[in-house]
Amino acid sequence: MSGTAPGASSAPCRFAHYFVICGIEPDSGLEADELTALYRWLEADLHGRSHSTTNQASGENFDQSPLRRNFKSKVLAHYPQNVEWNPFDQDAVNMLCMPKGLSFRTQADNRDPQFHSFIITREDGSRTYGFVLTFYEEVTCKQICTAMQTLYQMHNAEQYSSVCASSSCSMDSLASSSDEGDATSLSKLHRYDTYDISKDTLYVSKSICLITPLPFTQACKRYLTQFYTAITSQQPPPLPLESYIYNILYEVPLPPPGRSLKFYGVYDSIICQRPGPHELPLLDFSLRELFEQLGLDHIIQLFTCVLLEMQILLYSQDCQRLMTVADCITALLFPFQWQHVYVPILPASLIHFLDAPVPYLMGLQSKEGTDRSKLELPQEANLCFVDIDNHFIELPEDFPQFPNQLGLVREIAEVLLEFGISSPGSQRDSENSTKLKNLVLDELVNDKKNGNIPSNTINMFELLKGNETIARLQALAKRTGVVVETMEIGSPTVNDEKDSKLWFRKEEMQDYKLNVQIREIFANHFTVMFAEYESFIIHSAHDLESWLTNREQMQNFDKASFLSDQPEPYLPFLSHFIETQMFATFIDNKIMSQWEEKDPLLKVFDSRLEKMRLYNVRAPSLWSPLYQKCSILKESAQAVEQRLAKIDHTAIHPHLLDMKIGQGKYEQGFLPKLQSDVLSSGPTNNNRWASRNSTTQRRKDRVRQHSEHLGLDSDLREKYMQEARSLGKNLRQPKLSDLSPAVIAQTNWKFVEGLLKECRMKTKRMLVDKMGNEAVELGHGEVNITGLEENTLIASLCDLLERIWSHGLQVKQGKSALWSHLHQYQEWEKKQEQIIESPVAAGAERRRSDTAMSLPLLRVSLVQDMRHIQNMSEIKTDVGRARAWIRLSLEKKLLSQHLKQLLCYQGLTKKLYKRYAFLRCEDEKEQFLFHLLSLNAVDYFCFTNVFTTIIIPYRSMIIPIKKLSNAITTSNLWICVSGELGDSGVMQIPKNSLEMTFECQNLGKLTTVQIGHDNSGLLANWLVDCVMVRNEITGHTYRFPCGRWLGKGVDDGSLERILIGELLTFVSEDDLGKQSRTPPQQKSPTMTRRLSLPSLGGKSLTKPNAGQIQEGIGEAVNNIVKHFHKPEKERGNLTVLLCGEYGLVSALEQVFHHGFKSSRIFQKNIFIWDFIESAVAYFETTDQIGTEGDSLLRLSAYKTLCHYVNAINTAPRNIGKDGKFQLLVCLGTRDRLLPQWISALAECPTITRMYEETALLRDHIVANSLIRVLQILEEFNITLESSLAKGIGI
Repeated sequence: MSGTAPGASSAPCRFAHYFVICGIEPDSGLEADELTALYRWLEADLHGRSHSTTNQASGENFDQSPLRRNFKSKVLAHYPQNVEWNPFDQDAVNMLCMPKGLSFRTQADNRDPQFHSFIITREDGSRTYGFVLTFYEEVTCKQICTAMQTLYQMHNAEQYSSVCASSSCSMDSLASSSDEGDATSLSKLHRYDTYDISKDTLYVSKSICLITPLPFTQACKRYLTQFYTAITSQQPPPLPLESYIYNILYEVPLPPPGRSLKFYGVYDSIICQRPGPHELPLLDFSLRELFEQLGLDHIIQLFTCVLLEMQILLYSQDCQRLMTVADCITALLFPFQWQHVYVPILPASLIHFLDAPVPYLMGLQSKEGTDRSKLELPQEANLCFVDIDNHFIELPEDFPQFPNQLGLVREIAEVLLEFGISSPGSQRDSENSTKLKNLVLDELVNDKKNGNIPSNTINMFELLKGNETIARLQALAKRTGVVVETMEIGSPTVNDEKDSKLWFRKEEMQDYKLNVQIREIFANHFTVMFAEYESFIIHSAHDLESWLTNREQMQNFDKASFLSDQPEPYLPFLSHFIETQMFATFIDNKIMSQWEEKDPLLKVFDSRLEKMRLYNVRAPSLWSPLYQKCSILKESAQAVEQRLAKIDHTAIHPHLLDMKIGQGKYEQGFLPKLQSDVLSSGPTNNNRWASRNSTTQRRKDRVRQHSEHLGLDSDLREKYMQEARSLGKNLRQPKLSDLSPAVIAQTNWKFVEGLLKECRMKTKRMLVDKMGNEAVELGHGEVNITGLEENTLIASLCDLLERIWSHGLQVKQGKSALWSHLHQYQEWEKKQEQIIESPVAAGAERRRSDTAMSLPLLRVSLVQDMRHIQNMSEIKTDVGRARAWIRLSLEKKLLSQHLKQLLCYQGLTKKLYKRYAFLRCEDEKEQFLFHLLSLNAVDYFCFTNVFTTIIIPYRSMIIPIKKLSNAITTSNLWICVSGELGDSGVMQIPKNSLEMTFECQNLGKLTTVQIGHDNSGLLANWLVDCVMVRNEITGHTYRFPCGRWLGKGVDDGSLERILIGELLTFVSEDDLGKQSRTPPQQKSPTMTRRLSLPSLGGKSLTKPNAGQIQEGIGEAVNNIVKHFHKPEKERGNLTVLLCGEYGLVSALEQVFHHGFKSSRIFQKNIFIWDFIESAVAYFETTDQIGTEGDSLLRLSAYKTLCHYVNAINTAPRNIGKDGKFQLLVCLGTRDRLLPQWISALAECPTITRMYEETALLRDHIVANSLIRVLQILEEFNITLESSLAKGIGI
């Protein structure tokens, strides 16, 4: 394998690299497929089944008929021995040529040849294609026939001695069911699967294969078909078979880009073509077959899953269907490329690769009779299962819709209709009518012997005109969409044969046209969608070396800005897609194109964008909310048609070789032994294409070596570059060449390392995006993460946890491995006599807030959180419950702690998981939990904001100031709690109680509390310190500071107050004082500020000066402006900015209190509202309203102020004077009247009586400045929370 065969230097320009023959080795006899047999034996051992019918050493399974067992195949020959550019991987090629091993047949079985293709993806992403024709050859070796007879005798003896044969559907039921078929009737199996050496002829499968650098599917299929025809034909081929193999290996070149090539098979010429450098890459698999098998809707769904890098499993009896669907769907990704595991045909012996905890696209072959319900897949939480044969697709939960999907589907449907393609559903409907049409045509052709039909082109309808039966058939055909075309009927001649070939090429031409048009539609859709992607790329490095070295710490794409430019319906998909590895690689390639040669796909995509910009030069933006159809469909189809119509190059004809005569004698139905010495080496530069391309290749090699020499400054730099290039890329392809236990263990170890790395990157991204200003200082981009982005990252974390819990799973129960583990832990705890306190939870079992007086402590319990999720009737699936539990634990900052507690029960973990599983790797598990623990540094509301309709229990408590007031009031208390999602309504608090619990629909983040009483009883007046409200599911506790009296004749006489809340930060006993805190939300004015007001008299704290007051006004207005400049869904609560501690109302109170003559007159408190009422009384006098010198604007301000003040005074609410002032400010801000009112109040003569001369309101310059600042708010549409304006009919 290490040597290089002669002629290998021309390998890169050769059409085919290898010709391979796989089959049975007569000398070794029958060998069971040991890998598959060993895997079944382990599964039987795992499920406790008997091994009596399974011989581990030999791999025999006597429950199976010998003709249905897997036998080991071998590579019998391959030519040449090795190619430098594409080393031959014998094990991989053998597995993929015969993915289910050798199969035997008798003369009673179907032995039609089967064609399929495969692909080998190397770890660097490069691909090699294989094209296989499998046929059956008679077994002439008596030892093999005798061995088969013996196996049948053993099989029959086992069947008769066994009472019943049962085979449980294990995790490998995918392989066992595909090998065993539907074993529901042993008698039927025994009746048809028999072999008698004296009566039956035994046949064994053999494969011939071409391995090529490019996927020339149709050309290779034609070549192999002609080769097989030469083997089975009664007459020997014109030349020895070695001549045709030699020709395809060494004398047929690759067609140059943008050119077509004709070469020759055994009997006929073969044409292939290659797209040009500015066209879409080569796709020679039929999109017609893809649409006929799955249908348009299912294809769009599958395409979306592939774009979002979900786990994709294709399922079909036909290997070629698996390959067609896989390669076609990935070809539609242009300009993006699939970056993860890609195995379109998964050999049965490698079924355990479905356990891979990474995104993958795999295909699994089934057999007739296999039921989807019997398949047990290792993980299904994020799996897209595609049953190709039954036209069925099973999608993951939370599946977003592809952007502008309706327009895309309509455009594709138009093209499909043009080519006469219907979906599987409509195909079934028209099946009967199509059969009727075919029967009629067959009868007409057979009628030629009577001589009553002329041998010329006739119209079917004209021929059958007047026939009532045919008229009905015609009507039926018309209803079902069948078009009856003209046909030529005549005697078979040589011309007919030529016409049939032309007809076949016409069909092939149609497929080429369909392929290019469908792909152009998808490519155009991406071109429009990402037309401005370059504007959002962040260029943060000056050279390639520094960029590669710091790649992991950089953000290369401004995701938040990009999403803000997109239509809202597209955001669910786009927010997920820009987090995928394929998009990250696309952006990386664009950045690296500054210093390296541009990626070929990127080059084509950018050239299309430039062309589009030329056509849209006058448009301000390429993006449009309307669907834009592709305008180059006809042009692209014509390019392919012209290339195939005019052959650019013709290869050398096959010719006689200098070989020994007499060897490899032709015998019909048998592939002769080929002369390897002739085929092991090619010509020595006598091929004009090889010579030309070899010279070009040598020139490229020199340039490449020179650039590498200049680029490699040190080993360290190379190490950084390699690591950076592979950053975020998982294992692309399982290694098929060596399947020893050591290699399998190494593969699983790579999976473990990849999961840990992915966890580290995801948690780091979540922290960086959430920490705001700290992220900006570190150079990581935006200040705030949007809610959409946050939800996307959390959904990605949920997917990661599901994949971790699915890795190495022994017995699968349900679709969610994580929820299954949690459920079994819950069952284990139920069996205990009492709840066992885990060492993990001992220190943090009870949490307390940073305030001395609080609600009863809330218990921290993993099982209790599970019960909360189980009680949510809105969630129907295990996957949904697992994701809800993750969100709840993350919001409570208990995710790491809960998972650590779950994994502390090692007995359960060992029972559920294999030794190599991620959860049983102690060091990696500890690092994983540590990364999750880092998420406790930020606050998430991922549960509260997602499950908005669930019923949540709340607990509230009123805390009075006992030193200055009664411990409890004799009045009837009531409370109303409001949040971002609604309010609880007014609720009566039980007599002589300060605490109550209530249930209502999720209120979201709590914002305000209304509290009041009816002033009844002897001890009605009550001084309230604060109100505490806690969400009993999430544990979030809100404190609503008050510090004011409720009662008549005290304070401002208010019987009800509106309080603004703050979220308390909880800390554990051990971490008290150590845990970092995020800044609290704004809250209602505190006790300290209230005591500083003259209204309460007594000791007064330091008053703010004029400069501080003006700064406070500017800050309050600025916060409101910033609020409205955020996306609507990210704005938060406006009430906090209006009425909070540093809100607009508080800032205006400071303005009105500055210089206010508030000294007590006869022990009566004077409030701002008293000044406003005095001003209104002045405005309402007949002498002032309507003065000739007043402008219309001023008169309007007088009237509206009087109207609003009177409406507030007459409202059926018992709010105090400070509450009325707050309400007036809010209403004035909402209705854009506040600046006018400030101006009117500042000019009112009453101000001289109630304010000192140094007051801010009496300073005209300051007052005008205040008015101009407040006018800024007039451009915004302000909506007040219902609790603020309740009862005011304005």
